[in-house]
Amino acid sequence: MRVRDAVEADAEAMAAIADSPADVMRNIVHDRTVRVVEREANARDENADANDADPDDVVGFVSFDVRGDVVHVTQIDGTPDACELLLAEPIRFAEHEGMRVELLVTDADGDVAAAAERVGFRNDGAGPRFDGERTVRYRLSPA
Repeated sequence: MRVRDAVEADAEAMAAIADSPADVMRNIVHDRTVRVVEREANARDENADANDADPDDVVGFVSFDVRGDVVHVTQIDGTPDACELLLAEPIRFAEHEGMRVELLVTDADGDVAAAAERVGFRNDGAGPRFDGERTVRYRLSPA
């Protein structure tokens, strides 16, 4: 799998993965730091234009931003392996900037929770409710 910066052309694929409207995903690409992961078998020339990507190649995405001294993972979705790979992106940024990382996971997102634990996040208890769903707060303080 290959991680790259998301572009507006990825909005449709991200929307399909997250079961969200494409307009919402376009806004996320414009407003946040967003990375997508593509299947390795379909990896293209590193110099190819990301706008020419096949939307079927995208198997996951992560968006994150910074508030205060914390990198907040605002959305993540995709295959279990893609989620694990994508979490490395906000972690790498946090390490470089001397920050910690936080992630909220709904009870329905077991694959995301498992990926977070595999890369070193710790369960830090209940988080806020979103649309009536309970969340769990995960935190990581990179060394």
